[in-house]
Amino acid sequence: MPLKSADICDSSDWVEVCCVQFESFGQRRSFGGTIRTVRCYEDVADLRELVKEPGQGCVLVIDGGGSLQRAILGDNMAAALIRNGWGGVIVNGAVRDASELNQLDFGVKALGTNPKRGESRGGASLDVPVSFGNVTFVPGRCLVADEDGVAVLPEGMTV
Repeated sequence: MPLKSADICDSSDWVEVCCVQFESFGQRRSFGGTIRTVRCYEDVADLRELVKEPGQGCVLVIDGGGSLQRAILGDNMAAALIRNGWGGVIVNGAVRDASELNQLDFGVKALGTNPKRGESRGGASLDVPVSFGNVTFVPGRCLVADEDGVAVLPEGMTV
């Protein structure tokens, strides 16, 4: 049985909770794992390469700066994440291909949707701390995401 964000919050006063009200996509409504990050504003060039790497169950946290002007994740990238063993993805920005995402056995949390694809400029920052929703997502820490929200565990605590 997967860990629940509410139970994790009850177990420690040091759990951080992201206050962003994400929409859920995909059939997996609960997921968790070690955090990997990418910061890319309306840009998918480096993200396209990252999703091809072995995920080893990690959760990808994408900081798109909260932009809803362009989608930075769609069904093709989500399928690559699944193929490469990622545990789920949190997007501080927009996604597209919502119908297709909802057919996948994968967990996606995002701010919303936009059919317009992200640009391909490059220059993303990989595996750096990213902050949104009153939480700093630090690579190597763990998180749990479910229908109640996103909980980031204290350093040293694992899922």
